[in-house]
Amino acid sequence: MLILAVDTSGNTASAAVVRDGLLLGSRMLRTERAHSQILLPMAKALLAETGNPVQSVDVFAAADGPGSYTGLRIGIAAMQALAFAGGKQCAGVSTLEGMAWNLCAREGILCAALKARQTLCYCAFFESDGQTVRRLTDDAVRPADEIAAEISAYGSRVMIAGDGAALLLPRCKTAVPAPLHLSGQSACGIALAAVQKEPVPPEQLTVRYLQAVKIG
Repeated sequence: MLILAVDTSGNTASAAVVRDGLLLGSRMLRTERAHSQILLPMAKALLAETGNPVQSVDVFAAADGPGSYTGLRIGIAAMQALAFAGGKQCAGVSTLEGMAWNLCAREGILCAALKARQTLCYCAFFESDGQTVRRLTDDAVRPADEIAAEISAYGSRVMIAGDGAALLLPRCKTAVPAPLHLSGQSACGIALAAVQKEPVPPEQLTVRYLQAVKIG
C-alpha cells in the first residue's frame, strides 16, 4: 500500500511517501508563504522523485488536528482533491499521534504537546515498544500543571515532543525533551500512523479541532 501524507498543522508544511511501512521520502519546509502555495507542488515533486505517479497512491493521509485551523483545512482539502480525482481513499491522523510516531523508535511513554492558549496545551500520551505506538489517552486541551502531574505519575522518564515542552519541562524534572529534529509536527509521523488506520472516503476526511477554552 502506497501512502502520501501531509502535515500542515503548524508553520511548517511537510509531505511524506510510505510504501508498506517503509518511508520512501519526505520533504519539509518552513516558509512565510501560505501552505496552499507550496503543498501540492511539494507533494507532487516528492512522488516524482520517489518514482511514484500520483495515480499509484492508494491512500491520501493528512493531519486532522489539533493545530492551525486554516492550515489543517488546506492539507485536508488537498488530499481530498487528489483522492476524488483518482477514486482513492483518505486517512485522517491526529497531529499529536503523528508526533508520537516520529518517536516510535524510543521505548517508553511519549507525551505529545502543543501550546494552545495561556498555560494550556493540546496533549495526548502514548507508549512505544520501539517499533509501534499505542495510544494511552485521548487528545485534549489541558492545563500544563495537570499534564506535568500526569507525567510525574508515570514514574519514568517521559519524552515530550512539541512546543508544549517549553511549558512542561520546567514543571516536571523527570521528563526529557524529544530530539530537535523529531520534536515537531511531521508528515513522516502522519504517514506511519496512517498505516494503522482504516481508510475512509475522501468526503469523510474532516478537521477535528480541539477548542482551547479560556481559563481564569
